[in-house]
Amino acid sequence: MSDSSLNLYRDHSRSWQENKFVYPVLSRRSKGISIGVNLNPDKICNFDCIYCQVDRRSESETRFVGQEQLIAELDHMLEFVKSGDIYQDDKFKEVPEALRRLNDVAFSGDGEPTTYKNFDELMQLVADLKNKHELDAVKMVLITNASMFHRPVVQRGLDILDQNNGEIWAKLDAGTDEYYQLIDRSKIKFQQVLANITTAAQTRPIVIQSLFMNVHAEPPTASEIDAYCDRLDEVIKAGGKIKLVQIYTIARETTESYVTPLSDAQIDEIAAKVAEKTGLLTEVFYGRS
Repeated sequence: MSDSSLNLYRDHSRSWQENKFVYPVLSRRSKGISIGVNLNPDKICNFDCIYCQVDRRSESETRFVGQEQLIAELDHMLEFVKSGDIYQDDKFKEVPEALRRLNDVAFSGDGEPTTYKNFDELMQLVADLKNKHELDAVKMVLITNASMFHRPVVQRGLDILDQNNGEIWAKLDAGTDEYYQLIDRSKIKFQQVLANITTAAQTRPIVIQSLFMNVHAEPPTASEIDAYCDRLDEVIKAGGKIKLVQIYTIARETTESYVTPLSDAQIDEIAAKVAEKTGLLTEVFYGRS
């Protein structure tokens, strides 16, 4: 792959031309084009992860989600990618043929997407758009910290995802409460997140996404990784279904300078331990070269 293609993996800018809410990226985890939907343009999040690329110290240009504009932007973007016109754009013209596929519409952005007040309504509108463009094979991916799954409006939205080739990618970056507070810095209780992940996994297979890193030049300890594996085991023993564990490290600039990527070998070691202790399928993604 060319240097420009590799740079595309690192460029997850949430701005695209005149759009305010919808943006395309070449996603290494999606193995193709992912259309991002930013439901938190105000940069407000109930987590304050030390590895986040969003600078919450600067004020955002857009404070509220204009649902009508968001749907119009997504309508145009689906056609733009589906038609192949995206690969005429300078930013995407170097994308290799094997990656020229629309994999998903991903709800992510500058905060936690499930905090959006009309979450269920938006999921239905996006599902309707996907149907309009005859894109049944394209996934609806929710990239989430799982903090709000207990809310009825979110549960209704998850049901809509289930009916429309949806997939939950739930964050789990720790095995202990102490490490969770160090990494994710949230007022949401760790046990609440674990309970929500378990409940969601009891209803449908989910993907776990876990980012490990050096903090002040120190990687997670062996006991922390063991505890992380125990948390995964607890989900499975409770009847939850985990289809994949994505294990990755820092790939882009972070707001905290003391956070740095693990080596490829360290990521491989964590993945091997997870596979050995839990029996789950793992997939690794390495950091900045």
